[in-house]
Amino acid sequence: MADDLRFVVESVVGKENIIEMTPNKSNNYCCGGGGGFLQSGYTEERRAYGRIKFDQIVSTGANYCITGCHNCHAQVHDIGHHFGGTFNTVHIWTLICLSLGILGPNERAYLGDDLKELNVFHPETAL
Repeated sequence: MADDLRFVVESVVGKENIIEMTPNKSNNYCCGGGGGFLQSGYTEERRAYGRIKFDQIVSTGANYCITGCHNCHAQVHDIGHHFGGTFNTVHIWTLICLSLGILGPNERAYLGDDLKELNVFHPETAL
């Protein structure tokens, strides 16, 4: 994740709640879902490559893995389920919307039980 996105995540969840992967930044491991691999039809090969990222995520002990793009979200979510991970995978925008109180009820599918029922105002719920 780029430094400007790190600033956003720190602002939303608090610096004390962030656990960095090792290695990180430009040395971080690819999840294996990009470059068309997610849609290539080589599911087992994609998951085998993604095992490196899965192990990296699990070693943090974090409850959430925040992703910045759809391919990473789909891949990290898939390998998490495939390899038996207990972490939740969320887009950065999901956390931003949640913090602003504008995350709709139908957009909470990837949140863990600790955040799924967070009582924030949303126009859809006021109808």
